[in-house]
Amino acid sequence: MYKGPRSKFSVVFTLLAVAAVIFGAFTIFRDMQPPDIYISHDGDRINLSLPVTVVAADAASSIKSMEVAVRFQENLVPIVKKEFSGERREELTFTLADSGLKNNDVFDLEISAVDSSFGGLGFGNKNTVIIPMRLDTSEPRMTVNSSVPYVRRGGTGCVVYSVSKEVTRTGVKVGELFFPAFRQENGDYLCFFAFPHYLDTKDFNPLLTALDKAGNQRSQALDVTAMPRRFNSDTIVINRSFLDSKAAEFTVVVPEQMSDIERFLVMNGRIRRANAATLMETGKITTPEMLWKGAFQRMPKAASRAGFADHRTYLWEGKKVDEQTHMGFDLASVKHADVPAANFGTVVYAGYLGIYGNLIVIDHGLGLQSLYSHLSEIGVEPGRQVKKGEIIGKTGSTGMAGGDHLHFGILVSGLEVTPLEWLDDHWIKDNIIDRIKDAGGRSLEFQVNEATAPQVESGRPAPEKPGASDRKPSRRSRMRP
Repeated sequence: MYKGPRSKFSVVFTLLAVAAVIFGAFTIFRDMQPPDIYISHDGDRINLSLPVTVVAADAASSIKSMEVAVRFQENLVPIVKKEFSGERREELTFTLADSGLKNNDVFDLEISAVDSSFGGLGFGNKNTVIIPMRLDTSEPRMTVNSSVPYVRRGGTGCVVYSVSKEVTRTGVKVGELFFPAFRQENGDYLCFFAFPHYLDTKDFNPLLTALDKAGNQRSQALDVTAMPRRFNSDTIVINRSFLDSKAAEFTVVVPEQMSDIERFLVMNGRIRRANAATLMETGKITTPEMLWKGAFQRMPKAASRAGFADHRTYLWEGKKVDEQTHMGFDLASVKHADVPAANFGTVVYAGYLGIYGNLIVIDHGLGLQSLYSHLSEIGVEPGRQVKKGEIIGKTGSTGMAGGDHLHFGILVSGLEVTPLEWLDDHWIKDNIIDRIKDAGGRSLEFQVNEATAPQVESGRPAPEKPGASDRKPSRRSRMRP
């Protein structure tokens, strides 16, 4: 049969119409998935002032709008609504300050997000998340159960306390430093905290602090007896032979083009600060249990060469070029002497770290760690459990060391404190064990009994008395960090 021009036009029109329908259907139905919704707050309790951030994300379309409301006793109270344009990920931050809710009210938090697709009959795909919650505006209350701690400048304090409700974070705050507490089996919290060496007694004002699941935070003064301590000073002359001996090692750490003395100053300043930050991060790798037992062991048959918090002035060609503080306790023995672990624990760092050279850090639980640096050999790896007296490496002169020795340190949540206290069994009994006993509690009593149980270190010399390191450091202590 003959098909004229009109019939051909009808066929073309039909094909175009079908194509349009297919294209329209593809456009409408290609994105039928609603946005994903994420909320920053974890938990079913919240207060009125806590900022909460909600994120809406869509893989195929941009976010068109987000809305937050509170449903309480069948009433829907709008909190915030915002329109967006162009991005596939959007954020919305809000509080419940204008919700009209009161303490202990139970409600549903409704969060909705709509994308800009042609899904949902042209209105976009919508996702709504409903979270049952309770308003909680009561602050946590803390009660100290141990006796008032005596804390000497540069030393460690111990406190045991209880908290009136579940918390997500609690501990002792000293200035900008935070020392976390660890919950024990009986429900109490045990915290080791430091009196930083750089603070005077009048400036040492520790605070007990706690943050609950709803975002309520409380801080209160911690009653302590702050005791002064004076630290030694020393002058160190930087000579050419030292710079030459360290040139290759320091250049690996500081590869920029500069003179040897400039590179030394970078190591002694910028790298020292970076290393301290690394130790603070390493201090977070700890367990809530007491792993150590009894006094810490001093490296046997070793002479004291420098003390904790010695202030050092560095001279180059007769002029002062730097000032730093020596952290830790330097002990010198024979070359490449065996280095024993000072107490039971788990290795959390084993490697090279700037001014410390080859370094080992052992965690003893509750934020307490020991440090061994300038090693010529490292005999353990992270994760290894060690016993008191076990050989973990050999002394050396790596890092900022001018001669073979051990730089031994004690850290509390990453901050170096004087090691002498932890080498003294009487100090541990008076300032740690007895205070834990004061607080009572079966789980704490068990830890105390374990910590004070007699320890037999087969073939190991008994720890020496630490008092000698309080004397002025010898001139042989040159170039220690």
